[in-house]
Amino acid sequence: MTVSTDTTLDLKGLKCPLPVLKTRKALSRLERGARLIVLTTDPMAFLDIPHFCNEDGHKLESSDQEGDNGRFVICKG
Repeated sequence: MTVSTDTTLDLKGLKCPLPVLKTRKALSRLERGARLIVLTTDPMAFLDIPHFCNEDGHKLESSDQEGDNGRFVICKG
């Protein structure tokens, strides 16, 4: 049985381009198929992170926004 754990990256308070840069760095350390949960307060992240995932071959499984808080679930491609 394989047990997978998600990695959470708290980037609240960081502004563009830091959320994408730190997300890229965190994903580079993970195995293919691993999931990364990114927490952010940067409103530009809702444009930047989906674009980054598309360009780099990762799957954006979900993106949710509640007030200023954003939550992205990314599966490493």
